[in-house]
Amino acid sequence: MEMLMLLTYAGLCIAVFKIFKLPLNKWTVPTAVLGGVVLISTIMFVMNYNHPYSEYSREYFITTPIVPNVSGQVLTVDAKPNQPLKAGDLLFTIDPTPFEAKIESLQARIEAAKEEYDRQKNLFARKVSSARDLDRAESHFEDLQGQLHKAEFDLKNTRIVAPTDGFVTQNFLRPGMRAVSAPLRPLMVFVHTQDAYMTAFFRQNAMQRLARGGEAEIALDGIPGKVFRAEIVQVNPVMQEGQLQASGNLMTYNPQQPPGRIAVVLKVTDPDFAPYADQLPLGAFGQVAVYTEHAHHFAVIRKILLRMAAWMNYIYPLH
Repeated sequence: MEMLMLLTYAGLCIAVFKIFKLPLNKWTVPTAVLGGVVLISTIMFVMNYNHPYSEYSREYFITTPIVPNVSGQVLTVDAKPNQPLKAGDLLFTIDPTPFEAKIESLQARIEAAKEEYDRQKNLFARKVSSARDLDRAESHFEDLQGQLHKAEFDLKNTRIVAPTDGFVTQNFLRPGMRAVSAPLRPLMVFVHTQDAYMTAFFRQNAMQRLARGGEAEIALDGIPGKVFRAEIVQVNPVMQEGQLQASGNLMTYNPQQPPGRIAVVLKVTDPDFAPYADQLPLGAFGQVAVYTEHAHHFAVIRKILLRMAAWMNYIYPLH
């Protein structure tokens, strides 16, 4: 933004000198320079404080690593990359043969255990068997029933489905591969469907001018020449630079640690954004300006500068 203002002022000075044919001497040139320093400094001071600007904003999105609850050979891969899915749609399947075999085995063992349990009840009623033998037969029967429930749960989990509405991206899974139930070995990355929210990071001196419901505008690198209206949804009350976790280390001063910026979540409210919503990739980058009721005349300058930056995106983003 500062560069745009300097270039604009320099262009105006050149135009004035050319149009009015002013001489270049020790009076006119220093006057133009000093006048520019005072003018631009005043504008920047008032505008930056009352109408904050962030050159770093990004659309963040939530993903879920897909890790199966059971291990086995992949039988089919039903999810297609970047194709919309509904919650419960099939992603891929694991060969159910060993799980079905285990269920059949447990069912047979349960049937035998039930017969043994009934027999022990009969013997105990006739005072031929001890209570210990009856308890053991009952415990064995109930244990096998629990194993059957677990086996049925495992069989159900050979069909891996979408957790919510969304899509799978970069799907490298193929039939015949070995799926392992390990937290650090996800087989897919599932991207959840969500509204367009941008997070902008503002310098801390803008804190008193950032509030929920505030008016804002966004210029996206991927959509040159366009500026979209937005609204502040949330001003995060914490910054990562001050985070502490339970450990054996004490707090200390680290001169290399940056002061940190305030994270502000914004929602695009401009109806003109709708045609671009499906084109814009998640994680898109842009610039954000927030407008307040303070020194509102200077908001016009901020809007002009943001639009100049948006047009510059056709050539090279200014950040």
